[in-house]
Amino acid sequence: MKLILAIVNNDDAHFVNTSLTGAGFSVTKISSTGGFLLNGNSTFILGVDENQVDEALNIIKTHSKRRVQNVPFTPASMSPMPGAMSSGSASVNVGGATVFILDVEKSLRF
Repeated sequence: MKLILAIVNNDDAHFVNTSLTGAGFSVTKISSTGGFLLNGNSTFILGVDENQVDEALNIIKTHSKRRVQNVPFTPASMSPMPGAMSSGSASVNVGGATVFILDVEKSLRF
């Protein structure tokens, strides 16, 4: 048995959730926040048999899209004059999914 932890952007979470449950997977969804952009994410937890891992990963990959987002910033340390503040924006890739697959020694249901 495997434990899949999939961190998905909130923009894609509904599609991932409905597709996984529609395919018969039992899913736990936890709201989470990314550390870099502080954007909302959903972390999905699935316990699956080894022969179901590829199917679950294909669903997550299909419904987790990467996109470019402009992020404003004020880099005080990059300013040529001490104490001067300048601002700008940077394009960063967001979305997609970060997935961890772990071996499960034992699984119990009560």
